[in-house]
Amino acid sequence: MVMPVLMSHFGMLQRNLIYTGITRAKKLLVMVGDRKALAYAVGNVTVTKRNTLLKERLSGERDSRV
Repeated sequence: MVMPVLMSHFGMLQRNLIYTGITRAKKLLVMVGDRKALAYAVGNVTVTKRNTLLKERLSGERDSRV
């Protein structure tokens, strides 16, 4: 797996996303980018709320907006 870690994508530089990428790699992980970006991501523990409606979709509920 190749994981880009660049400051130009600072919105994606979050510790939980780095952890997910590392743990999902089956055989090999190649991180491409800047050490500064990796350090920023590791220090960024902010978790952005994700509006996926996954719970509602799994339970079969329908949202009028979808």
